[in-house]
Amino acid sequence: MIRIFTLAAATALLALPAFAADWRPLDPQNTLVIDTSKGRIVVEMRPDFAPKSVERVKLLAREGVYDGLLFHRVIENFVDQTGNPDNKGGGSSHPDLAPEFTFRLKSLDHAKVAVRSSDGIAGFIGATPFAAGSDLEAERDKDVGRRAWGAYCPGVVGMGRKAAEDSGNSEIFFMRAAARRLDRAYSVWGRTVVGFDVVKAVAVGVPPANPDRMTKVQVAADMPPAERPRIEVMDERGAAFAALVAKVRKAKGADFSICDIEVPAREVR
Repeated sequence: MIRIFTLAAATALLALPAFAADWRPLDPQNTLVIDTSKGRIVVEMRPDFAPKSVERVKLLAREGVYDGLLFHRVIENFVDQTGNPDNKGGGSSHPDLAPEFTFRLKSLDHAKVAVRSSDGIAGFIGATPFAAGSDLEAERDKDVGRRAWGAYCPGVVGMGRKAAEDSGNSEIFFMRAAARRLDRAYSVWGRTVVGFDVVKAVAVGVPPANPDRMTKVQVAADMPPAERPRIEVMDERGAAFAALVAKVRKAKGADFSICDIEVPAREVR
């Protein structure tokens, strides 16, 4: 049995031909499964955006640090913040991380460009939205690659920090809505592919009166195969995804943004 996640995704797919080739399985090594008091969240992690951040999140999950931690700062239409062992604003026993606000793209072979203009491009790598420098800049920087960064759209996950840019440690946050002012200021390490309804359902407050919590956080590869969520995501390089982008672009017109696209996911049983 196949179940499509989110009403919006299901509605969009009704008008689109989607074949098996249009879907790809998640990589268990880069899939984070977060069970919460409101339900399950599944994140596709992107080490190509922020390798040290992904490495740290995996380490803390494997150490059990995240298990039981509260969503201690939740702001409607902004973020769900969690991941501090003191449930307030500290960090783990590990050293702070250098910022990973940007990365380099030497090729667009593994990306879907949805917007191309004179001043830059934007699109998707996996399920995670990105923006990058223009084709002119890419030509100038061809030896090191086009400068790119994660886009803070709904469902995107980032590394929290204090005022210092090199103070990321264990805190993570989930976007409840778009906030592009965070681009190039906080490290993007992936995007929620299942459970955005859970992200939106987490109790609001600073701190919440009755906070929700992460009950268990696991890398999918560490789970027994029979217990791993079997999730496929629409391949951003396929024909069905291109049709989805075209459909949303037509509906939005000049107001179109990559943040208008929710990459469909489905559970295969």
